[in-house]
Amino acid sequence: MFRRVLIANRGEIALRIIRACKELGIETVCVYSEADAQIPYLRLADRAICIGRAPAKDSYLNASRILAAAEIADVDAIHPGYGFLAENAEFSEMCRDCRIEFIGPSPESMRQLGDKIEAKRTARAARVPIFPGSDSAIEDEDEAAETAARIGYPVIIKASAGGGGRGMRVCHNEATLRSNIKNAQQEALASFGNGEVFIEKFLESARHVEVQVLGDKHGHAVHLFERDCSMQRRYQKLVEEAPAPNVDRKKIGVVCEAAARLIKAADYAGAATVEFLMDEKQNFYMLEVNTRVQVEHPVTEAVTGVDIVKMSILIASGEPLPFRQRDVKLDGHAMECRINAEDWSRNFMPSAGRIEQWELPGGPGVRVDSHVVPGYTVPPTYDSMIGKLIVHGDDREACMTRMARALREFRVGPIKTTIGLHLRLMEHSAFRNGGVDIHFLERLLK
Repeated sequence: MFRRVLIANRGEIALRIIRACKELGIETVCVYSEADAQIPYLRLADRAICIGRAPAKDSYLNASRILAAAEIADVDAIHPGYGFLAENAEFSEMCRDCRIEFIGPSPESMRQLGDKIEAKRTARAARVPIFPGSDSAIEDEDEAAETAARIGYPVIIKASAGGGGRGMRVCHNEATLRSNIKNAQQEALASFGNGEVFIEKFLESARHVEVQVLGDKHGHAVHLFERDCSMQRRYQKLVEEAPAPNVDRKKIGVVCEAAARLIKAADYAGAATVEFLMDEKQNFYMLEVNTRVQVEHPVTEAVTGVDIVKMSILIASGEPLPFRQRDVKLDGHAMECRINAEDWSRNFMPSAGRIEQWELPGGPGVRVDSHVVPGYTVPPTYDSMIGKLIVHGDDREACMTRMARALREFRVGPIKTTIGLHLRLMEHSAFRNGGVDIHFLERLLK
């Protein structure tokens, strides 16, 4: 087991990793930017090291400074959390060169599954359902038009190396496709340092269903069932739940097994999420693989009892998975609402500033993951998420009722948050019936 771990992240995930390490008897070193110098959880770490100014490129995205801090603190491993350098294969390789364990997949596995084109090839070989589309990067407009004509419109242009909606364009005809290829390539290059894009069939109506998987260094891989993440805006998730409502359990069982097969085929060690889109006939198509712990991992923890963050640390230290697939059972229903510092009634305008009121909900089956305390100032520099509200119930109806109750107890001010939007969703008939798709929120807020 590791003696000392550096946490190369900030916010609620940094605090989550500190707690997991403490329970495993591991010392923690937190890095922080100048903007986060007063962030409360730093007091819980055994050591805190400033690595630069507020902009992420000068701190949390600066691999050299993070590794320098790791050398100074004499750590055994680095946990990247999610975001920032968590899916950066070069950073994983730099850690290995410095003989520091990267708590996540090897650089080879990360490249194989993190690159969407390579991931599709691996998925095809592992018999995982994938979208019709290009088998390699699109070079020019003519190649794009030929591919789209073969698979049929509408199609979507995607960046090979990224996500979050950047480098993505939906095209309903050839003229739109030709005019968007270069723009998508340029945006992908600017966002991810890689301008490669590819084309896939686009589903007009789809649900986003993903499978949580764990793989170890001994050739084992298990899935922890699925999550439904269809409630999203501009490809950013707002509400996640497990299990997915109104889905044939036999079909989802096949998809979960395929996801575990894919992770095993890539010789992957760590936590991963295989994302799928599901059409109206409940056909599944792999979207991408996230080679890290997900923001929404607590939903799966609630319904399986598996501590995913702790497991990621144990796996990186060389421990085999302590259970097999037959041991993983679903218990009830869980849901997560992301609490963002945004004014959702004004097109989700960011709402940075000092938080004076911070009253958390409680009671049975209620969990809040957050680094915020009264007096905390939300910086404008980073992601707007200030917390996650997770609830668990015996079934979906009980879970939604409990979530609505907890949201009403959650008081934050004077900044604006997405709590009001979540309450509206919990009371909407389409959501309560489990009938929403990934474009539902856009239609609702028009």
